[in-house]
Amino acid sequence: MAEKIQPIILPRARQLLEQHRRQGDRLLIITATNAFITRPIADALGVEHLIATEPEMHQGCYTGGVAGMPCFREGKVVRLNAWLQENSLSLTESWFYSDSHNDIPLLEEVSHPTAVDPDETLSGHAAMRGWPVISLRGS
Repeated sequence: MAEKIQPIILPRARQLLEQHRRQGDRLLIITATNAFITRPIADALGVEHLIATEPEMHQGCYTGGVAGMPCFREGKVVRLNAWLQENSLSLTESWFYSDSHNDIPLLEEVSHPTAVDPDETLSGHAAMRGWPVISLRGS
């Protein structure tokens, strides 16, 4: 964390999270990356809720498989909807930020989709849908 992740956490990302905290929004990271990698990042950002791909284990060893539904593309929508139902929440007045076209299915579900330093495919889709495009890079 200290060597590889902390140095690349962008100040504007922290500012955006703080803006949502001030608004009273519930913060959640939803990612295809395994939870054992992303939980320390979520903690460093002060984000309590995390939905991530979980690695499969057998007899205390990783199998190389995935436990349950992978948190990728449409799987993010399925996993998020299950989490929302478990927590008696909805996507009313929801924001989602992404840089990847792989997140288009989830971006299509929220009230306020935002492309952040997007890849070429997401940039084109955001333009077509009239979604905001922002950058967290720079000073």
